[in-house]
Order: sequence, then C-alpha cells, then structure tokens
Amino acid sequence: MSRRLVVGGGLFLPVPLLAALMGWSGWQASLVTWPFSGTRIQVTVTAHMWWWEVRYRDTLTGREAVLANELRLPVGERIYLALASADVLHAFWAPALAGKVDMVPGRLHGLTLRASAPGRFRGQCAEYCGTQHAAMALGVVAVAPQEFDAWLAHQAAPVNAVAHRGREVFLAARCNACHTVRGVSEGGALGPDLTHIASRTHIAAGALPMNRAALIGWIANPQASKPGARMPPSNLSPEDLQALASWLEVLQ
Repeated sequence: MSRRLVVGGGLFLPVPLLAALMGWSGWQASLVTWPFSGTRIQVTVTAHMWWWEVRYRDTLTGREAVLANELRLPVGERIYLALASADVLHAFWAPALAGKVDMVPGRLHGLTLRASAPGRFRGQCAEYCGTQHAAMALGVVAVAPQEFDAWLAHQAAPVNAVAHRGREVFLAARCNACHTVRGVSEGGALGPDLTHIASRTHIAAGALPMNRAALIGWIANPQASKPGARMPPSNLSPEDLQALASWLEVLQ
C-alpha cells in the first residue's frame, strides 16, 4: 500500500500536474512575447548609457527607420519589440502598456506591446545603469494606424540636404563621426541618429525639450544638463552653434 502511494504520489500525480503547468506557462509567455513573423511592424530597441536607439522595419513595405528616445505605436496593432543592451544591464518599462523586461548585454529579449487607445505614455529604464539612470526616459506615442504609416514613411526617408551653413558646421566639426543624418552623412553610430531630430519632442533622452536654446546648450556642454553623458563638450563659436542648432531645427 505504501509502495503504491509513493509511486502514485511521486510519479503519476506530479507528471500531469507539471505538464499542465508547463503548458500554462508557455501560453502566458506567448502573450508577452510574439515572434517577429507574427507582426507587421518589427522594432529593435537598444539601450545605451543613457539613451534609447529605436529601429523600425515594416515587413510589408520594407521601410526602415532609425530614431532615438521615442517609440511610436499604431493603435490596436501588436508590435514586437526586440530588446537589447549595448553596454550594461538596462530594463525596458512602460508601466501603462507592459511590465518590466531586463535588457542584458549579449542577449536578445522580446516583448509585444499593443496600445488600445491613442495617447502619450512614459517609458523608463528600470534597472540601475549608472549616473544618469534616472534621466533615461523613453517617450511612447500611440496614434491611429494611418497616421503611424505616414509617420513611418517620413521617418524612413532621408532629409532634403539643402545648402545650409549649419550643415557645413556639422561636417566640419566632425559631428558625423558619432551621428548619422541620412542624406548628408551616414555611418556615425556612437550617438543617436539625427535624421529627423526636429520631429521629436525632446532631446537627451527626455532631459531637455526640443528647441533651439536647448540644442545650443546641449551641443555646447552636455555635462551641464546630464553629468556623465558620453557626448563631449564642443568648442564651436557662438555663431557656429547658432547655425548648427538652426539647421537641426529644420530636420523634420
């Protein structure tokens, strides 16, 4: 009798219970992570010290776009995020839309977001990552699908590289060694892509509003607004700073 209890309680009963638990866990995981093949819009979010790189790909049109510190979503559509870290441990957290997901260097994690209504939400790094951890914000904007498609098409296009003194300052000061402006100079990958920087609401990962005064202050001395930031101060003249900032303002 005791032998049957041991065999039944130790083998036959746990097996179906564990199998049921495994099936339930797998189903729950599928609600949180969604394979790339199951979504139209694929987004890779890479965390840096202390900013966010956001890369979009539309599998239907082939459009690709790169921006920084802002994530846009079409309302009602599942969007898969591939989450990565470029340096230390970070964590993606948009509390109004999803739970916290760690971002571990050398590993890729997944998360599916779905916004049910238009609106603006705040995302934040939720794992201490250094001096400016608290100032590493990610703006999340949910818009109507048609508005999102128009926005993505615009973001995927290069800028109109018209003659502008600020453009010449950008190249002469070697800003393109770290930053890309598609249509002007590509290959700078150490800092955020600036192609359509003027279409963003903030710079410096939410630390400053997007306007000329903030641009001038940030370019002249990033450490004043964000001590520890990896962008060095510039030695540009006041005239060159004005020209560069005014050019960045037109990069819509």
